Amino acid sequence: MNPSSQGRAVLALLLCGSLIVAVALGIRHSFGLFLQPVSMANGWGRDVFAFAMALQNLVWGLAQPFAGMVADRFGSRRVIIAGTVLFAAGLLLMAQPLGAPAFILAAGVLVGLGLAGTTFPIVMGAVSRALPPERRSMAFGLTMAIGSAGQFVFLPVILGLLDGFGWAAALLALSALAACMLPLAFMLGADRGNRGQPAGPTAGAAFREAMAHKGFWLLTLGFGVCGFQLVLIGVHLPAFLGDQGIDIGVATTVLALIGLFNIPGTLAAGWLGARFAKPGLLVWIYLGRSAAIAGFVYLPITTGSAMLFGVLMGLLWLSTVPLTNGTIATIFGVRNLSMLGGVAFLSHQVGAFLGGWLGGIVYDRLGSYDLAWAMAIGLGLVAALLNLPIRERPAAPAPAGAAA
Repeated sequence: MNPSSQGRAVLALLLCGSLIVAVALGIRHSFGLFLQPVSMANGWGRDVFAFAMALQNLVWGLAQPFAGMVADRFGSRRVIIAGTVLFAAGLLLMAQPLGAPAFILAAGVLVGLGLAGTTFPIVMGAVSRALPPERRSMAFGLTMAIGSAGQFVFLPVILGLLDGFGWAAALLALSALAACMLPLAFMLGADRGNRGQPAGPTAGAAFREAMAHKGFWLLTLGFGVCGFQLVLIGVHLPAFLGDQGIDIGVATTVLALIGLFNIPGTLAAGWLGARFAKPGLLVWIYLGRSAAIAGFVYLPITTGSAMLFGVLMGLLWLSTVPLTNGTIATIFGVRNLSMLGGVAFLSHQVGAFLGGWLGGIVYDRLGSYDLAWAMAIGLGLVAALLNLPIRERPAAPAPAGAAA
């Protein structure tokens, strides 16, 4: 392939991959808008919807290492196609009046599996194989920045669908939107995974190497806190603001601001990650999140303070992703990045499960979210401490072709 053709292929990969992430995350971040209307229409407490979202994040996390392993071996396209079909089917079934168990199966299992095949661990593995080390961190940041635009662009549209047509019709529209990832997958380019790449450690050898590495454990545990905070906010913030007498339109704007300001936040994280130690940057991000949440919930809550919270959290929202994946790539290389990133992401999604579910449980048991917010603040401080001792140095290479 000549240099100009190669450049166009890399550009297509970055653009189509980023748009796939934008669609998947834009839909995923809208689910908090559905908590109240879906629960009220079906006569459920908030815990049913919260459990479905929590299960979705857990299934997403459990499936991610396996989806990443397939993408590392065979390429990202077929994984994204399978994920898109499951995602669209889950949204379609969520709109049907089939009762709580079917809703939990659709929203929790099918959409969770769909997200595992369509989001950043899969796309970033493909990007990492296409670019040299000095360009990866910025490319990761760019991918997440474009992907974050989906949250900003789609949330007002989804709120309009909810207001104009109701929650069931809005979910049907989201199913059609999810299906738009299929042509993007075919336009993604021929990421062949590790086929044709130089020999290197197998997935099994790379997994064992990571499990024996203290820094990987610390990084992964810290990433679990990221998941707890993001899903607690994404699922429960609209209802929390409603409890304060603040209109749902303001909550939608706050979530959209998070998506908008996540664009410069992830770009800055990618730029800084190419110049400074990534674990050190993660320390500051987790500290900043705890400070932002504490200021938001312990000072008087107004429309203005909610908007400010959206801006601050947006700057810190997914900036952990390029830094976490970049640290893994530096320490272990890129051959098994989708799989190892998926293992770290499993921890993220266990945290997400707890953030989504415990938010609903705490509210239904205590009548407020105070304890849940306190947990999010304290865990952010723990995550900062976990990242302090991590050293961003390549690990001793595992033997090429080591047995799985």
